Amino acid sequence: MPAFPKPNFVYNFDLNAELQHLINHKVTRQVPEKSDDKLLIATWNIANLGLQDRWNEHYKLIAEIISWFDVIAVQETNDNLIGLNNIELELPNYYDVIFSDKGGNNERSVFIFNNEKVSLLQLIGEIAIPPKDYKHINLANVNSKFTGFDRNPYLCSFEWNNEKLIFITVHSFFGSEAKKDIERRALEAYAISRYADLRKNSKYAFSKNIITMGDFNIPKVEKGDQTYDALMKRGLKLPEHSTQIYSNINNDKQYDQIAFLPDLKSKIIAHGVFDFDNAIFPDLWQTNVSNFKKYLKYYVSDHRPMWIELEL
Repeated sequence: MPAFPKPNFVYNFDLNAELQHLINHKVTRQVPEKSDDKLLIATWNIANLGLQDRWNEHYKLIAEIISWFDVIAVQETNDNLIGLNNIELELPNYYDVIFSDKGGNNERSVFIFNNEKVSLLQLIGEIAIPPKDYKHINLANVNSKFTGFDRNPYLCSFEWNNEKLIFITVHSFFGSEAKKDIERRALEAYAISRYADLRKNSKYAFSKNIITMGDFNIPKVEKGDQTYDALMKRGLKLPEHSTQIYSNINNDKQYDQIAFLPDLKSKIIAHGVFDFDNAIFPDLWQTNVSNFKKYLKYYVSDHRPMWIELEL
């Protein structure tokens, strides 16, 4: 998406104080500590990473949150890798990064992972649907035709505790609220669900432990939402959210999701959304809420990270 406008004011803050605010809020939101027998997985759309002119201090705040997790899918990384490189510089040296080439909107898909916890395996690539299969990606009451992904979902395989896992990061087409754009989003969601279902039922599948995550641009996680229904249509499941914390800082949308095949549902032992915006820069919020949101959107993100804890 286009970069957010740069705030027309300077806000200086105490980095150590803001890091402590994050750590304190991590406890409040019950984000687990890392452990050898559990895997912490997160997804985060970091707005226009590489386009927006963040300071080193902002990268340190972003890296602090990322460092709580073992595998992190990142969306909205620009073709310009400066933002991703700056985050990597602030992470412990046991974190590695793997990313795709640019796709729609000049974006790359990214995984950041703890190489002391997981091993990168051989299966890596984009999910591209052959044109001959487009006819199979259709939905009732949808007149639009599937013509491919705007940004191909990016798949990476990892080994953890002698289990193979496949993670797919997604940034679905958004467009507008026009009927054709809503239908396009729904068809992309169905294509992802169909892919996971087909691999689950294939005797040649590299692994059937498939988790797909990212920005699906789902406004509401509820039956009747066209994109949500399409994502669920072939058997993918979502965590049972016990609290209503939305995944955007405006606190009104559920764009970001982590979906998985049914066999994994009982192995998701914790999950949540980390609302960093309720932790950092409290004095700016108290002074001017509008400026606070502009500042977060530009220097951190307009999306919140979502996470799950997996025990196999």
